Amino acid sequence: MDLPDPEMIAVLRDKTPAERLAIANGMWRSARDILLRLLAAEHPDWSAKQVARETARRLLRGALEHSSEHFGES
Repeated sequence: MDLPDPEMIAVLRDKTPAERLAIANGMWRSARDILLRLLAAEHPDWSAKQVARETARRLLRGALEHSSEHFGES
């Protein structure tokens, strides 16, 4: 995993916790929206519900994989 640029660290350090949370939320929403569009394009035969379900599964799986790596679980 790449470390943030020192300049970005300085910018984020000057933000309030609420501002940092809003930035993280915006990044997560963007990732979700990109993944929704990608899956819909790759699977035109899927319903909107199927696309949404797969998007959620992939986002959750990534969070779970990162969590288990962080805590040394396999």
